[in-house]
Amino acid sequence: MPTGSTLESKTLRDLELLPLDEIRSIIRANTYTGHTAGLATGFQQCNVVILPEVHALDFARYCHRNPRPCPLIDISDTGDPAMRGLGCDVDIRIDVPLYNVYRNGQLEEQLPDVRVLWHSNLVAFALGCSFTFEHALVLRGIGMRHIEEDRTVSVFRTSIGTVSSGQFGGGMVVSMRPIKRSQVDEVMQICTRFPHAHGAPIHVGDPAQIGITDLTQPDWGEAVEIRSDELPVFWACGVTPQAALLEVKPDLCITHTPGRMLLTKLSAEA
Repeated sequence: MPTGSTLESKTLRDLELLPLDEIRSIIRANTYTGHTAGLATGFQQCNVVILPEVHALDFARYCHRNPRPCPLIDISDTGDPAMRGLGCDVDIRIDVPLYNVYRNGQLEEQLPDVRVLWHSNLVAFALGCSFTFEHALVLRGIGMRHIEEDRTVSVFRTSIGTVSSGQFGGGMVVSMRPIKRSQVDEVMQICTRFPHAHGAPIHVGDPAQIGITDLTQPDWGEAVEIRSDELPVFWACGVTPQAALLEVKPDLCITHTPGRMLLTKLSAEA
């Protein structure tokens, strides 16, 4: 069992240049619980939702009807923590750096391992994440400030609606990255190559147009500076289903903690 000092010693900088298998082993051993932006270059990262089977069909429909914020990549069999469609030996109970555990719509605790909570009626979903395309942007000289500053990406609720399924519905959630005005068109072109990672941005510029009043107060993650030669650029975000789940209030729901993604061996552009 890792000690507290071992846990504290693992930082994003420790992991950045490691091969994917080694990063996954470190996460599985509970020795890194930080955000995963900038890790697993060339591979898909995934948002995670785990919920009782009684809600699974409506949730799957919700993802199907809202592919931009909820690009569905894999679904587990009921009660089986293995997710065989992700290109590696995923155990969804231990392969996320940090989990949010909700009961009746309330965040109860955050855990690096949810084996003790797993039972035979749970179904796990893996959805695409915008962290997947960030390396392609960095390679073209497009800075990602949250990676440079080792922060969790800024995430906001919006006034953009989603298409409901059963009890699941509500507004879209977006992630925001400052982009130089001169690079916005290139960002649009690059991100269209990643449809399973939310694709191109859904909005550029004035946040009030999508119901965001203050970029210094994200609903999840951490704020970053937007400089005079930059625009805020917004992508549909996989936290959208987390927000929907808070309205449904299932007895138990487990998700990734925003910014702490499941790393897979699927190609980033698959």
